[in-house]
Amino acid sequence: MWGPILRGDIPGLTARVCRLLEETQADVALCEVVNVEVPDVVTVEALARLHLGAQRQRCRVLLLNASERLLDLVAFMGLGNVIAG
Repeated sequence: MWGPILRGDIPGLTARVCRLLEETQADVALCEVVNVEVPDVVTVEALARLHLGAQRQRCRVLLLNASERLLDLVAFMGLGNVIAG
């Protein structure tokens, strides 16, 4: 994942990831976020929706190389226990 992500990108991104998870039946989805240079609310919304979609497939999402800024924003939005960094 890299930014910036537009709110309009989220449904397509979520659908693609969910389709891949359904096809592969993966237990864990690794989400590389090192290129998310300026995380914002839309980025966190995208991650939350990916997590929800993965959870429906009995999969969990792990963030790789998340910046402190991204993790702080996730925690600030009350999703620290939902989105694993």
